[in-house]
Amino acid sequence: MPAFIPIVITVIVAIVAIALFLQYVPIGLMITAISAGVTGVNPGSLIGMRLRRVPQDRVILPLIAAVKAGVDVNLNQLETHFLAGGNVDRVVQALISAHRAQIPLPFERAAAIDLAGRNVLEAVQMSVNPKVIETPNVAGVAKNGVEMKAFARVTVRANIEQFVGGAGEQTVLARVGEGIVTTIGSAATHLEVMEKPDAISKTVLAKGLDAGTAFEILSIDIADVVVGQNIGARLQADQAEADKKVAQAKAEERRSMAVAREQEMKAYTQEMQAKVVEAQAQVPLALAEALRGGNLGAMEYYNLRNLQADTAMRSGISRATGGRDEDGGSGGPSSPVV
Repeated sequence: MPAFIPIVITVIVAIVAIALFLQYVPIGLMITAISAGVTGVNPGSLIGMRLRRVPQDRVILPLIAAVKAGVDVNLNQLETHFLAGGNVDRVVQALISAHRAQIPLPFERAAAIDLAGRNVLEAVQMSVNPKVIETPNVAGVAKNGVEMKAFARVTVRANIEQFVGGAGEQTVLARVGEGIVTTIGSAATHLEVMEKPDAISKTVLAKGLDAGTAFEILSIDIADVVVGQNIGARLQADQAEADKKVAQAKAEERRSMAVAREQEMKAYTQEMQAKVVEAQAQVPLALAEALRGGNLGAMEYYNLRNLQADTAMRSGISRATGGRDEDGGSGGPSSPVV
């Protein structure tokens, strides 16, 4: 075997080893980290990150920025947060911003906020620079029945301690709207609300509406108050219309009952008339039976017929003369005609 072959093999092995080393260990990134004073960055840690499929620059560069800013964080924490699915860059930026603003924010809390799906950097920025959120037009009705529509601007600051598990902006807006409606409803007239709109802000702030939320309410400013409809008058008109319909229904019910009673009386009268006709038909039979039995004499029968004829005559004269006799008298009883 020629003497140069082992040398060639050694050179090839060395080149392959150097290539593999450079593939797993970015020399430039390691030199940058060491020169920045970052501890824990060595070939072993870089190779371990590559084997765990962690992009080295996605962790090393934020770590360099944190160390240069004076934030207490290490390589293991950032790598663990990346493997958990967090945003390392945003968490480090939030830690640097909180450190500059002297806001106490440990890494564990920042990582928890980021993993919870919230923007931890925005939370820190909102703690430094409060945010103004606007409510929609909130309608309330004063005691005199006049509707008032208020529009408010709420200045809030992020509460880092309750940012995980705390309620969001929608809850704050809902509570502020509830306070505005309550304040307007407790006013005697709508003029009081228009005269002192700041009373709404004071009342709402005194209720502590930011409890259990991720924000701290700094101020509530009523931007506009508009007079709406006269709800009380409309309700009274609706009530009057309803009372009218009820009265009409009751009147119709009484009319129907009266008609029913009238029909009943007509039926009863017809029944009685039928009974009278039936009774009158029995009279001749009763007279004949009395004559045959000897209970009624012939003269008594003729006197009865004479009395009936006289009665019929007087009834005919009364109808013809309007109830008076031919001589203008009142028409007294006369002696029977034989």
